[in-house]
Amino acid sequence: MAVEKSSQQPGGTGRDPDDPMLWPFAAARLAMDACLWWLERRPVEQAEDELPWTTPATVALELATMRLRDCSRTRSGQPALVCAPYALHRALIADFAPGHSVVQSLQDGGIDRIYLTDWRSASPDMRYLSIDSYLSDLNVAVDEIGAPVDLVGLCQGGWLSLLYAARYPAKVRRLVLVGAPVDLSVESRLAQLARNAPEMVYDQLVARGGGNVSGEEMLHVWSKAPDHNDIAAALQRDLSDKEGTALLERFDRWNTETLNLPGAYYLQIVNWIFRENRIAAGNFTALGRAIELKDIKAPLFLLAGLDDDVVPAVQALATASLIGTQPAFVAAASEPSTHLGLFMGARTHAHAWPRIAEWLRDDLSSVLARSA
Repeated sequence: MAVEKSSQQPGGTGRDPDDPMLWPFAAARLAMDACLWWLERRPVEQAEDELPWTTPATVALELATMRLRDCSRTRSGQPALVCAPYALHRALIADFAPGHSVVQSLQDGGIDRIYLTDWRSASPDMRYLSIDSYLSDLNVAVDEIGAPVDLVGLCQGGWLSLLYAARYPAKVRRLVLVGAPVDLSVESRLAQLARNAPEMVYDQLVARGGGNVSGEEMLHVWSKAPDHNDIAAALQRDLSDKEGTALLERFDRWNTETLNLPGAYYLQIVNWIFRENRIAAGNFTALGRAIELKDIKAPLFLLAGLDDDVVPAVQALATASLIGTQPAFVAAASEPSTHLGLFMGARTHAHAWPRIAEWLRDDLSSVLARSA
């Protein structure tokens, strides 16, 4: 497996940003140090003034956990399903803005059938939904699209995609994992935050949310939101011009459009994945069956951020050794990028995502030839 580094140099300040992906765990850390006040709960229905999507799409399915967005430009061809992270923020992270959109970059790279998991904010009646609930609906989505699919997992959508590929290996043609935390024995801020808080702290977060974890509360208890430099590093561009100002305003709005998480799902993630490392350890059960990562034989592409302190590059790339894919069919790349920059960064979209699209289009013989 060859790991390629971009020749481009990192932009921004070079500092480690306080990434929004950390907020659910950072809130637990802060809860140990201070008495958190409870916010009055608000309706979880999507607001009419939410940010619009970048790529035109229709809703292919309305499921309990998600709306399946169909961004396809044709009815034929190999489908790709982008599995967005379900960790506080909307799936707009995968379709943020022109030049900053995973969906758009895949389309520009010749992928004409693209679908996106638009996860729902948890309502009170969703509080008992589990990881199995999300895997089950992901399976319904794949069946609706038509297996096998190319599965593109972003951050925590990455470990969900990996579990799905292990549970239903015949339904995944190729697998792309971008900044995905899988082996939590590899140290990271995300793993440290999850392990350092007593288990009861997470239980209290869920109890305060009436069985869910409140996205709004996470924003209020996290004391340092991303500043101008953090956002510039994530978007990988100067924000001082007119377009940059508009992107900054859009990011600020996206940042405040939070999702609530089902309590049962949240606690399983914290305990089973981040504290007990069950996926990498080989003792995770999904939809009634023990998961064997070695059952995954599909070609794999891993993308890591060299400046990612949420899922460090060594952790993101370590997944290759856990699965059954032949080394010749594993491709990997690393970019000078923060965590959010992997999904939103202009430079990453100019360099890494076109390569991913090309890799998805290639036949296996050409993949093998380049890897030899």
